[in-house]
Amino acid sequence: MLQLKSVQKQFKGNEVLKGVDMQILPGQLIHIKGRNGSGKSTLLKIIAKLWAPDSGEVIFNPNVVVGALIENPNFIESESLAYNLKFLYSLTKRYDDNAINKIRTLCELFHLKYDQKIAMKKYSLGMRQKAGIIQAVMEDQNLILLDEPTRGLDEDSMDAFRQLLQKLIQNKKSVVICAHDGVEEIPFTHIYELKNGILYE
Repeated sequence: MLQLKSVQKQFKGNEVLKGVDMQILPGQLIHIKGRNGSGKSTLLKIIAKLWAPDSGEVIFNPNVVVGALIENPNFIESESLAYNLKFLYSLTKRYDDNAINKIRTLCELFHLKYDQKIAMKKYSLGMRQKAGIIQAVMEDQNLILLDEPTRGLDEDSMDAFRQLLQKLIQNKKSVVICAHDGVEEIPFTHIYELKNGILYE
């Protein structure tokens, strides 16, 4: 699905990634841990093609479709949840009646009211996180990158999150989670630590 070969990245002379090697296969549920500033978000942004590595290779299989929640989810703050999710989905030119049904099902799983006309700027941290998770998976993406996805989630939302992960893995999608806490009960297939710019398994 994806392979990283000797990926390096630095900022203002600070080498954040010093030659990261990693392979992601279908159906893997991966946890990447590391202290603040260790480069976890940087690594996800490179995989998501938001940033280019300074050197090394990121090799994708042709059928990979990336969904991502990296750092704080961004929305059109004056608009509703339904407007935002429909807008994001429509960017891929694949939005249709079936898409609406998928979005509604995901919103129900996370106890979000799809038709509620409340502006996103009034959403709590946990509600925004749930909306961010939904947009990362709603288009049937098969490589999902989640940066601190459990931030602000209550126990019911954590249960919904674990249910979603189980379904994704059963469908041979791959999920990479970077998180400090809230993931202890998730049955990861692989656990890595990013330390001093090197990824250790």
